[in-house]
Amino acid sequence: METSDRLVWRKSSRSDNNGGACVEVADLDKNILVRDSKDPSGPTLRFGNRAWSAFVSGLKR
Repeated sequence: METSDRLVWRKSSRSDNNGGACVEVADLDKNILVRDSKDPSGPTLRFGNRAWSAFVSGLKR
């Protein structure tokens, strides 16, 4: 998936601050994009808002 340079990527507050397991998210229209911060040009996952909300709710439980 090609993403635009206009995206603002945010690192997860649960990510390792020592350069380890880092996840970043960005908003794109009605989707949430997820990538590995160590590989910013690598694959990106795309979730719809409803799917992302269900995922986050499940994690909080």
